[in-house]
Order: sequence, then structure tokens, then C-alpha cells
Amino acid sequence: MPRSGPATLTSLQTLFETKRGTVLPLPPRLAHLYGCLRMPLPRSHTHVFSNFVTTLDGVVSLNVKGHASGGDISGFSAQDRMVMGLLRAIADVVIIGSGTLGVDRRHVWTAEAIFPKLADDYRQLRKALGKHAAPLNVIVSGSGDVDPSLPVFVSGKVQALIVTTTAGAKRLLKQTVPDSVEIRAIRPSVSAHSGGARAHRHGASAIAASAILDAVSRVSPGKLILVEGGPRLLGDFYAESLLDEQFLTLAPQIAGRDPGDGRLSLVMGKAFAPNDPLWGKLIDMRRGGNHLFLRYSFH
Repeated sequence: MPRSGPATLTSLQTLFETKRGTVLPLPPRLAHLYGCLRMPLPRSHTHVFSNFVTTLDGVVSLNVKGHASGGDISGFSAQDRMVMGLLRAIADVVIIGSGTLGVDRRHVWTAEAIFPKLADDYRQLRKALGKHAAPLNVIVSGSGDVDPSLPVFVSGKVQALIVTTTAGAKRLLKQTVPDSVEIRAIRPSVSAHSGGARAHRHGASAIAASAILDAVSRVSPGKLILVEGGPRLLGDFYAESLLDEQFLTLAPQIAGRDPGDGRLSLVMGKAFAPNDPLWGKLIDMRRGGNHLFLRYSFH
């Protein structure tokens, strides 16, 4: 397919930024490519942020075999992958759903894996931030239908946690799960009542986002939590008012939709407007060629 991203990695142009949070100690090459990156560094509570790429008409996945990745949406933009790596480098935890795992079964959710050419720079950044291991990779699967032989579980590159239901845990334990992989079972009856009135209005999933964060806190003391999808998992975090910031790459592509084609938008499985819309505040905007790199805060 045509690639709209630049053939070589070039620096982002900062169009707008607010001085929120602490300036992070980016190594020179990352500082040259991205500019100044500020993030809250909370000590007593988590800071949850998400990163997605979307087309101009709001599609985040074509949901077609062989073309379901973010690369098909971004045009395989090197700048988008650079930013993905940067956000993974600063994260203590990366959370994905089993659907996202199914799209790229050989992947591990580290900065180095998404952009190997900047691996040394990402490692320098993590070291400067006092992070000496890769981010905890958390896979959320209500059914427990996860292959424990995948690299994310057996490569030794990351610590992995599977958050599932009690039924899903029973299914997983019928397989050979590496001893290094932790499994946390969440009772659906508990999650169905988590998240307060907003979760009730929009329909609770089998595993509430608050229950996921609680399970994560029992394994990792880290406070910077990156949610990479999919759209239904992200919808759960929005429904429970647990998403602090949204990083969003806007790719110059119109994907279009046929009736019932299954293409996914940023949030699926939850409806907010018109009765309960969620409004974000634009806090950062950068340009990379024809791509826009946006950042919104949510309260």
C-alpha cells in the first residue's frame, strides 16, 4: 500500500504546547526529534495515558486480516513509531487487550521493539528516569483465550501479567503457562459494580478498568500507565473516568466504511454523547509532514 510517512525520520515541529508537568531528560537525539516532553510524575496515584493513530475519518483499524495494524492507518510513519517508542520508554506499564495481541502476535510492547534504530536512546531515557527494566506488559482477556507460548510471555524481554476472569484463569491454567507470567483473576460480579454511575450508564465490561488498575498495582509500583488498546478497552477507561491524557496521531488518510465492515474507531462499545459527552483540552500539537501529533487532557 502507499506509505504516507517520511522515508527518513525527521524532527517534529512544535506548533503548540502547554507547560504542564515535569520536563523529562530526553537524550539529545530524542530531544532533537520530538522536542520538549513534559509529563506529570505522580508519587501517590497513577497517571493513565493512551496513544492511538487515527485516519481523518476516525478509523483506528481496518479490521482486515493482514491490514489491521496501526501501520496501515499511519502509512507506516517513522515519526509515529518514534513517538510510540518514546511513550513506551517513559511508561512503567503498557496495557493491551487480547485483540491487540492477536493483531501482532510476535510483538512485545517495548520501545525498542517498535523502533529498533532508537533502542539505545530509549534505554538512555529509561535509565535517566530510574527505570531499569522494560515496562510491565499487561494483557487483558475476559475469556482467557491467550496463547502463553507467544514472545510477550516467553522471550524474557518483559515481565507479563494476564488480567482475566475466574473462568478465563481456569482456561489458561489448562495450558502450560511460564512461571514468570502472573495471572490475576477478576470476578465479573465485582467489575460489573465498579466505576460508579458512569460505568452503569454505558454498560460494564467483564473486567472493569478500575479492576485492571488494581491488579496492576499489586504487581508493579509504577505510576505511569500507557493504554495502547484496543478501542473497547480504551472505552472502558473513558467510561470510568480513568484516562488522564490521550495522545493521538492524526494521519492524512480517508479510510471510509462500508455498511457492517467492522472498521474500528477510537472508542468502541461505549456511547457518551449526547447525554454524557467527554470533552478534552488540547495541551500539545506537533507536526510531522502531513501528520499531526495531538495531545489532550481529560479530567
